[in-house]
Amino acid sequence: MSPYPLLVLNCGSSSIKYALYDADAGAVSRRAAWGGKIEAAPSPETFADLRQRVASRLGGRAPGAVAHRVVHGGMRYTEPVLVDRAVLRDLEGYIPLAPLHQPFALEAIRILLAEAPGMPQVACFDTAFHRTLPDVERMLPLPRKAWERGIRRYGFHGLSYEYMARALAARHGDLARGRTIVAHLGSGASLCAMRDLRSVATTMGFSALDGVMMNTRCGSVDPGALLYLMQVEKLGLDEVARLLYRESGLLGVSGGLSSDPRELLAMEAGEPSARAALALYVRRIVRETGALVAVLEGVDLLAFTAGIGEHSAELRARVCAALGWLGVEIDAAANARSAPVISTPSSRVLVAVEPTDEEWIAASHAAAVLQPANHEEHSLGKSR
Repeated sequence: MSPYPLLVLNCGSSSIKYALYDADAGAVSRRAAWGGKIEAAPSPETFADLRQRVASRLGGRAPGAVAHRVVHGGMRYTEPVLVDRAVLRDLEGYIPLAPLHQPFALEAIRILLAEAPGMPQVACFDTAFHRTLPDVERMLPLPRKAWERGIRRYGFHGLSYEYMARALAARHGDLARGRTIVAHLGSGASLCAMRDLRSVATTMGFSALDGVMMNTRCGSVDPGALLYLMQVEKLGLDEVARLLYRESGLLGVSGGLSSDPRELLAMEAGEPSARAALALYVRRIVRETGALVAVLEGVDLLAFTAGIGEHSAELRARVCAALGWLGVEIDAAANARSAPVISTPSSRVLVAVEPTDEEWIAASHAAAVLQPANHEEHSLGKSR
């Protein structure tokens, strides 16, 4: 089987991240050969731009296959899958569960199915890593029929957590195989408790709204408050959805100042609402961490990742200060430079900072799925 370029797409509501990997015999290069970002949602127009960029990079050739990060695979898709129109129809059924992500990944798949129907496309699911959750973690305290209809906790950010499981084991050995909590803190945020590098509990549940407070998403909220908004304040379903997904979190609590914690940190000295938003953000992370510590019956390794987790020394310091009762001690200098280990030698919990790489995980899965196939080059232009 000859080597081929594998394109990874991570499509959201406002951008397309892309990366090219060299794939051969079911394996991919450890680092992307090339990549970038288009600040626009998937559409025929943005894909024309993407085709031009990829063709320019590959000297007029097209990739041999495409891997997609797809947020929700539901109960059926717990492994990466080669996508055809029937699979696409299945995945469209999960759009209401991940409206900020699912429709845009599927739009990319749909465009490529029309323009290059012979090109292999592989969907890699954020929910799949959490297939090891025990039923007691999956259940919601609703009537049994809800469980039978698939209304349960799924968990998300799975490609990131899978990468972290591999990276932490490589860097920290057997310690990472014990009681590990990973904090994926980006514009979307969640925590995952692992034993033996497997997910045993996580903060996101049925949807990507649950758990910790995020940039614009609410995290856990009393459902009675939502009933009040609808019954008393007469908000419609679309208004409530917009409030929960786009107007809450750091943006909402700060009174609309910013959804970016870096901007709020710069404002907090003179803006009480910025201070309040950051205080609640940290408190929610600390509360959820404590819950996962209880489930694990302790913690050996706490790792921060994603944009905020990797780059905000100040927020890491605040979270860790509030976890001092666990024996967490931070080396301020190591934290300031985002070192791989930011805890002191005397800390009872090793605290790590580890960059995540969802695209490489997706590329690796796609290469494994496609290994038996004949990887010919296919046009990214309109089919003839």
